[in-house]
Amino acid sequence: MNNASTLITGRCTLVGAGPGDPELLTIKAVKAIQAATVLLVDDLVSDEILAYARPGARIVHVGKRGGCKSTPQAFIERLMITAVREGETVVRLKGGDPFIFGRGGEEVEHLREAGIECAVVNGITAGLAAVTSLGVPLTHRDHAQGVVFVTGHAKTGAGAQDDPTDWRALAAMAHNARLTLVIYMGVSGAARIERELLQGLPGDTPVAVVQHASLPHQRHIATTLDGLQARIAEAGLASPAVIVVGDVLRGLAAAALPAGADRFGT
Repeated sequence: MNNASTLITGRCTLVGAGPGDPELLTIKAVKAIQAATVLLVDDLVSDEILAYARPGARIVHVGKRGGCKSTPQAFIERLMITAVREGETVVRLKGGDPFIFGRGGEEVEHLREAGIECAVVNGITAGLAAVTSLGVPLTHRDHAQGVVFVTGHAKTGAGAQDDPTDWRALAAMAHNARLTLVIYMGVSGAARIERELLQGLPGDTPVAVVQHASLPHQRHIATTLDGLQARIAEAGLASPAVIVVGDVLRGLAAAALPAGADRFGT
């Protein structure tokens, strides 16, 4: 037994805040937020969700958003460990789900190395909320036999590759196995992603881009793969947004599209 662990009186929970709509929080997430004495909060977590925090809870914003100055991950992990060792009930509150591009796995590893076990409360991930808001599924017996979640934002720092994702291989697999692709943090790299995916997918493959999924100011475009970058630029979409690629989008109702959006053929 780690002797240090016997001295730890606090606890830590990683909580998924979902895509933004506070009504999409799980009951377990609300209970964890209400119990916390310290909340370390990501940038995309809304004030409506933070309203569930108990009076007197210390709320520390440790925002991380692409293209903006971010709190270093190592610093966040030190804050978590220090607060738990001080006896606090810590909630690391993340947009979406902690284990889907939320660095939750890294944080759990560092906590365990410090002798701290960590609970995890799942949240609805933005990729699922985005397509649901359009009235279409991620999988469909006639159109998609599975789904792939992938990040369009490469890891930075020493030893990191410029783009570790083999988009051409991914496109070929999606085409051959009939998969839906859900690309997080891909808007800034949309031109490259479009170019590479076209090596394995037809140009008329349906695509949707959803910004601020589940929130009142949600926006989306519907187009085809060969027009992805042009439509993003035309609409002025930016992060946070997800790109969804696949034939499940052929069922997107024309009435649900904004004026001027492309309509898919059937």
